Amino acid sequence: MNYLRNTWYAAMWSHDLKPGQIVGRTYLNEQVVLFRSNNGVVSALDDICPHRFAPLHKGSLVDGCKIRCGYHGLEFDGEGACVRNPHGKERIPAAAHTRAYPVTEKHSMIWIWMGDQPADLDLVPDFQLIDDAPPELVSRRDWMKMEAGFELVVDNLMDLSHTSFLHDGLLGNEATIKSDTKVEQSGHCVTVDRMARNVPVTKFHDLQFLRDGQPVDLWTKITWQPPACLVNDNGVTRPGASRSEGTGVYGIHFLTPETETTCWYHFVAVRQNPVYHGEPLDTEIREQIAEMRRYAFQEQDHDMIRAQQQAILRSGRSLKELSLESDVGIERYKRVLRGLRQAESSVIDKQKSDRDTRIPQTLTAV
Repeated sequence: MNYLRNTWYAAMWSHDLKPGQIVGRTYLNEQVVLFRSNNGVVSALDDICPHRFAPLHKGSLVDGCKIRCGYHGLEFDGEGACVRNPHGKERIPAAAHTRAYPVTEKHSMIWIWMGDQPADLDLVPDFQLIDDAPPELVSRRDWMKMEAGFELVVDNLMDLSHTSFLHDGLLGNEATIKSDTKVEQSGHCVTVDRMARNVPVTKFHDLQFLRDGQPVDLWTKITWQPPACLVNDNGVTRPGASRSEGTGVYGIHFLTPETETTCWYHFVAVRQNPVYHGEPLDTEIREQIAEMRRYAFQEQDHDMIRAQQQAILRSGRSLKELSLESDVGIERYKRVLRGLRQAESSVIDKQKSDRDTRIPQTLTAV
């Protein structure tokens, strides 16, 4: 797959990598080992020892900051340089190094840069709303591995008309099928805004709002920014009232390709304009929000998207999707992503061409 590479991807939640811990992951078809030193610094290296190609994540952390290969004991620092060879005269060969990937931490997330261009910290996606929200309004920072390519998951999120069927009663219902929908684009970001008016309240929304089972206006406004970060401004209000008079959540989704047919899915929700019901109910609501979201993603979305991926693979042929009016957001974001990939590929091709022209050609006399 032609991945967009010179950009930041969500690697894992910061709290999932403790000091002294080593984790092996695959991103964009590349094996990566992440580790956190005892002083809190995160490093990411190519997960392969250059000696006999053993995965470094099967090794151990020594001196609190170096990773030791579990096969023959070569040690590498956070920049990928071999700093110790315990064998023979302990000479370190010039080729004893492995690639280091730029990483940074922001918004409770470890971000990784998989491209060949210098990493630009200004390009880390802005999700300051996670940092600014009081802890009691932030749900569990959760994740799962999806057995489907990341674009199928983005498709699922950018066309939320599926909630009327796949999440019937939980996030949508038959009455929400007919929603006022508009698509907007700002730069490379694409937004799909849907409003269903005077509809039966769903379980997820009644939990947070008035808890009276009465009809509501339900909105979902989801924004995608490349390559695969999304925020869903989702909530309910009394019929005819403004959105500011209602309540809801910002559902945040970070997707990172693992392979062509699998991806990492990190998610969290931040409550907006919450209706307080007092303790212990408010704490229970926060936990129920996290549980409902995970149930919807794991038991409903994942089951369906995995089946889609399997159907595509079984077909053994190129499939052409049938487009509906509700697919306009999907088509728009795909067009943007395709353009960014083509632009990046053009730069890479030019760099390769420039390198080739600088290589002296050997002339053979005839």
